[in-house]
Amino acid sequence: MASEGNVTWYGDHPDFPPQEARGPTPGIRIQGLTKRFGRATALDHVSLDIAAGEFFVVLGPSGCGKSTLLRLIAGLEQADYGEIHLGDTCVAGETIDLPPEARRVAVVFQSYALWPHLSVRKNVAFPAEAAGKSSDDVDRIVGGALSAVALDAFSGRRPASLSGGQQQRVALARCLASEAETVLMDEPLANLDVHLRAAMEEELMRVHKASGATTLYITHDQREAMALATRVAVMQAGRILQVAPPRTLYDCPANAEVAGFIGRATLLDCVVEAVAGETARVTVGEHVLTARCAATTKTGPARLVVRPSDVVLDPHGRFIATSWRTAYRGGHFELELEVAGLPGIVAQSHAPPSGVARFDIGGGWVLPPPGAAPSH
Repeated sequence: MASEGNVTWYGDHPDFPPQEARGPTPGIRIQGLTKRFGRATALDHVSLDIAAGEFFVVLGPSGCGKSTLLRLIAGLEQADYGEIHLGDTCVAGETIDLPPEARRVAVVFQSYALWPHLSVRKNVAFPAEAAGKSSDDVDRIVGGALSAVALDAFSGRRPASLSGGQQQRVALARCLASEAETVLMDEPLANLDVHLRAAMEEELMRVHKASGATTLYITHDQREAMALATRVAVMQAGRILQVAPPRTLYDCPANAEVAGFIGRATLLDCVVEAVAGETARVTVGEHVLTARCAATTKTGPARLVVRPSDVVLDPHGRFIATSWRTAYRGGHFELELEVAGLPGIVAQSHAPPSGVARFDIGGGWVLPPPGAAPSH
């Protein structure tokens, strides 16, 4: 576990080197960043370290401050307090505020922001031409960018003749043509349909690996975040609740807010009776369960996060549902089981129960107490 400021993360992504192996200079370093609009606080002392070359996702509901964070990094807004470092350069702080063009940052917006009167090639070439590159360099950069997003054959077309997905790929190609060291993406897939978004996620990952740029991606879609990120920062009301690889966020949430926001979960009051390493014996009502926990977990009252995969329908199960609701989710049924004295427990099954619904809880995660330092 590591922490800085109001940021906590557990573990490392299997495809990304551990924090201590990434070197002293991150791709983006944010320290104590605060932004207010009148009496409203959009960002509240946010601190983040994003490694060079990382695909980092900021996830949160609308209005939580994530787009404000992106605009501050890009230089489109000015912070009230705090510092922003891109590579080894401080671009914003108490005595400095570099303009956007001096930050070597490329931004991909939700709206694509293409010039309708220019061809695909001209749209993509704009950053290189604006930087004063030679015509040979422009041709090389544009050719490589269009090839990276598989749009070579569309270079002479206008944006209006392209599909939404193709237009988004033009925006990505223009981003690549800027040769920026830092890429910021503000919900770029929000306007696409579900099938096209899945294809574009693969495109984004391929382009990211090819460019090697440090990428910060903003989204409210947790499925999108879990598919793309090396690490995810969960944001709420201007603060970072937890930073972790996607699997860790799901399996080991740092608090009830993260547990409720990521995936489906039921939070049960419990009592931790004993802890052995990272396993706890807990009681829920009159039943004794075994659950995962942080090594720092103490005995006493706690809360247990139960995911649908922890719930096992069993005709001999210790828990008896007094009623249930079902919804077909494609390939499985989602059940909400009502048990006297407990909140609704979410489970999954290939078929809805018949007769009396009995089940057991075969795991779960004990939420760490505030201020604890879990080892996951």
